Amino acid sequence: MDRFEAMSMLVTVSETGSLSAAGRALKVPLATLSRKISDLEALLGTRLLLRSTRKLTLTDAGTTYVAAARRILEQVEDAEQAAAGEFTAPKGELVITAPIFFGRRHVLPVVADFLALFPAINVRLVLADRNVSLIDDHVDMAVRIGKLPDSTMVATQIGLMRTVVCASPALLDGRGVPRIPDDLLKLPCVTVDTPLPSPGWRFKAPGSGATLDIPIVPRLSVTTTEAAAQAAIRSVGVTRLLLYQVVDTVGAGALRIILDEFEPDPAPVNLVHASRGYMPLKMRRFLDFAAPRLRKAVANVDGGDVTEPG
Repeated sequence: MDRFEAMSMLVTVSETGSLSAAGRALKVPLATLSRKISDLEALLGTRLLLRSTRKLTLTDAGTTYVAAARRILEQVEDAEQAAAGEFTAPKGELVITAPIFFGRRHVLPVVADFLALFPAINVRLVLADRNVSLIDDHVDMAVRIGKLPDSTMVATQIGLMRTVVCASPALLDGRGVPRIPDDLLKLPCVTVDTPLPSPGWRFKAPGSGATLDIPIVPRLSVTTTEAAAQAAIRSVGVTRLLLYQVVDTVGAGALRIILDEFEPDPAPVNLVHASRGYMPLKMRRFLDFAAPRLRKAVANVDGGDVTEPG
């Protein structure tokens, strides 16, 4: 019996949620997969999986064993990479993810320069506005904007990013400039749909620092930040975005930032990777190369006066 093979199969079953899905992922016949896991259970003398016609779940022993198996398989993978020279020479594929607009504007130029210096490294750049799972999607490094809920990730902060409210000069001339967040309730607003929608827009009272939540009812809801910015330019309504998403249009005068004194604390911008015992040299080289360049790019976003005059 190949114990490592059986462990790998069990981990895949736990990740996919069924034997049939794991069989497809591994390209292994269902009967073979079932037999390998049964052999593993016989070797350990305990049940690892509870099978039923509708679902498959891990036993308590199975949950503990899968967690240990993942660590063991990662250590084996590290050892194989080390033997292949990945920890002594920067080579191989590097998978990086970032928000779409930020990635296209700031990460892609850094990646292009990095590739020119390291011909033995290939990069797969995954641009997505959802938080791609580093573990499940086999991602090496990610740009994250906002607080990091997962303490198992290792983070290198590259800056802070303001969250701004803005509108077209035409809309403000016709409807008046809001002076306090509550004034937004009298104006049409454009919001961005997110996987975890917020009940409103959050502000911070100047002086006291008290949190102010404004229950925005959108006149228009869109699925991308670029669409929200374009709608605001066309005077559909007021919108609320990260500064880097509107800095060019604000600089060109197509949008004006309002209520800047009520902005919440800037969101941290981090390069994150999974916490593991070893970091392949390709990752270390990219982190050392990208961090100072992205730090400069983030600082340059707010380098000029982009707030409402007077």
